[in-house]
Amino acid sequence: MWRRLRSLRPSFRPMAAALAIAPVPMMPISCENKSSPRTAQNSMSTMTTPLDVRLGLTRPEDVRTKLRWGFIGCGPITSDWCKCLQEVPGAVLQNVAARDPTKASEFAKKHGIASSAATYAELVADPNVDIVYIGTITPLHKEQALLAINAGKHVLCEKPLAVSAADAKEMYAAADAKGVVLIEGLWSRYFPAIEHARAAIENGVIGDVRMVQADFPELCYAVQFAPLFFGSKEAPSAVVSAGTSHAAGAVIQYGDRGAAVLSFPSWKCEVPEVCEILGTKGRITLDEWGTHPTRITIRLTTDSCWDEPQGHTSTAQNGVKPYMERYTYPLPEPAGLPAAGWHYVNQHGFLYQAEAIHRCLAAGLKECPQFTRSDSLRIMELLDEIEKGIKDPCR
Repeated sequence: MWRRLRSLRPSFRPMAAALAIAPVPMMPISCENKSSPRTAQNSMSTMTTPLDVRLGLTRPEDVRTKLRWGFIGCGPITSDWCKCLQEVPGAVLQNVAARDPTKASEFAKKHGIASSAATYAELVADPNVDIVYIGTITPLHKEQALLAINAGKHVLCEKPLAVSAADAKEMYAAADAKGVVLIEGLWSRYFPAIEHARAAIENGVIGDVRMVQADFPELCYAVQFAPLFFGSKEAPSAVVSAGTSHAAGAVIQYGDRGAAVLSFPSWKCEVPEVCEILGTKGRITLDEWGTHPTRITIRLTTDSCWDEPQGHTSTAQNGVKPYMERYTYPLPEPAGLPAAGWHYVNQHGFLYQAEAIHRCLAAGLKECPQFTRSDSLRIMELLDEIEKGIKDPCR
């Protein structure tokens, strides 16, 4: 962190130093149109501090808290998760199980895991395991999560948590009954660019959010942006969807407040993977790439636009450029695919989620504020509704 601060322009160093309370990488900030008095003042505060730390719920140093991890499933997503856990000071890679015990044994050797189990039941019964990561396909999540929960283990389950909101509620109820924590692993929420966007909106940088636009072939990734920026406590006033697995879309309406417009293109498209948050005073863009972004661009309406006679305050309608600042948060190297040994793009960003889970469990929290149970269940309900209008959806 401190080595990276040296690469910032001198005028930003004092403000950037204030952000160093959290282990978030900072890199040079490119600012186009530096004439804005508002963006520099608001955005260089504690925008990228992880939410759990910013709220005073956890301490940065608690990434050192010991958690002994067990793993259900030996697929590529679990492989990338293990790589990132190895960089968390308190993480112990303890045990792993798969349908094929031989595969589990080989996976353990490859990833430095202390032991392998012959069955899932044997793994969750291991007294040396504190928390179980589930990296299997969605239809298996409920059964495997309940197995671990009933054995008294905390659970981190990959997204989407379940095939329905009803199943998700049952899983959370089981965790409550056993006094353990169940977390849905929506890793997007922990990226510094997402933290920055959340804080900027909370601080009113772009005014009131009126529209969210996002895209991704898997529904859960695009849908999650609606409750992220409109809130998960309030149920939407309407949800409509249409399409097939080749191309689909949905609109989530939040009364007069605004709407989320989401597209679900085929995997065989040149998918933009961008999230845009449109506000009454500006716009935020998350990209490279939107569901695991390393860059945030903030554009603010210029003062000259407020006097437009018809109330068209958009800079595009006034023929002027918005005030703009762009912030880049590169991942630890290698960032992920196409680097050898990695399976997905920007997957090294798993590290942010891993550190947050260690901090939050050390503090005795039942959830991470970046992605709460309320968020998880709201997304499950939205997915249930959206899937009604789409043929062969990819949840």
